[in-house]
Amino acid sequence: MPVAAAHHAIPAMHGRRDFPADGALISYGASIVDEYLQSGRYVGRILKGDRPADLPALQPTKFELVINMKTAKALGLTVPDRWLALATEAIE
Repeated sequence: MPVAAAHHAIPAMHGRRDFPADGALISYGASIVDEYLQSGRYVGRILKGDRPADLPALQPTKFELVINMKTAKALGLTVPDRWLALATEAIE
């Protein structure tokens, strides 16, 4: 939980992008929006008559790296420029 990590000044990494918005340092994980789009495509195929058992298992294809710069500064951490260049979003 970001609040506990912030209270104890522990850098926290999570798999969902909403955690850095709540104060965690960083998140890296599959795009939830992309996962919903993929599940919608599956539903469409099923509604058109495809059998669920015949559909392939999908892996996430889009990942997001979100860094909370305010938390990094509060913890006295320097985020490498390379990470900032790779980040999907840097929260100021």
